[in-house]
Amino acid sequence: MILLLLKLVLAHLIGDFFLQPQKWVKDKEKKKLKSVWLYVHVAMHIALMFLLVWDLSYTTLLLSIGLAHLIIDGLKLILQGKKTKRLFFFIDQLLHLISILALTILLYQDDFEFTLKLSANHLLLVICLSFLTIPTSIIMKTIFSKWNISKLTKDNESLKDAGKYIGVLERLLVFTFIIVGQWGAVGFLITAKSVFRFGDLTASKERQLTEYILIGTLISFGIATLTSLIYINLLTYV
Repeated sequence: MILLLLKLVLAHLIGDFFLQPQKWVKDKEKKKLKSVWLYVHVAMHIALMFLLVWDLSYTTLLLSIGLAHLIIDGLKLILQGKKTKRLFFFIDQLLHLISILALTILLYQDDFEFTLKLSANHLLLVICLSFLTIPTSIIMKTIFSKWNISKLTKDNESLKDAGKYIGVLERLLVFTFIIVGQWGAVGFLITAKSVFRFGDLTASKERQLTEYILIGTLISFGIATLTSLIYINLLTYV
């Protein structure tokens, strides 16, 4: 069952974060249930699950998860507003994971897989690494949508999407350092980043920008650390 759950979670990450263009999201928010991309998005999720699971005996489960995904996304589009968009994003993701877990346990509670332990380990590693790239960037973007950082930095433009890629790299490095037991390297990475950003913070003389960068760094490292600890603990079950 653990291997099956990992495949379903990986399919969700790929479908929701890697294969969903921003134009789909905007169209769904504008047209809600009338948006064709809502149904294309759900169909893609179902296709990904079938592709990763590769076992037609789970058809009922995969279609049930697809239907649950449609219901959750539909309710989110109907209920969310501009002020609650950030909150509904996290509720939406939590409900998707709960639905995957609940439906799998409900339909296959006696179907435990003790084979392919190595494959399960690898799959768990892929999920953690995938989560720390685009999904975490989107999560942080959602969190920081509360503040308009462009007003603080428009006179000192940086490379396009540089912050996103720096964040992805630092989270992957933190994850790698922790799972190999090199906690000291994490501290070194934090120190190195602080040194490089010190000049920017001094030059800007902006308290808001300083706080923005500090919060972003702590959240990024915090998510990477938590993901690493979850990975290490889950290894005992797969």
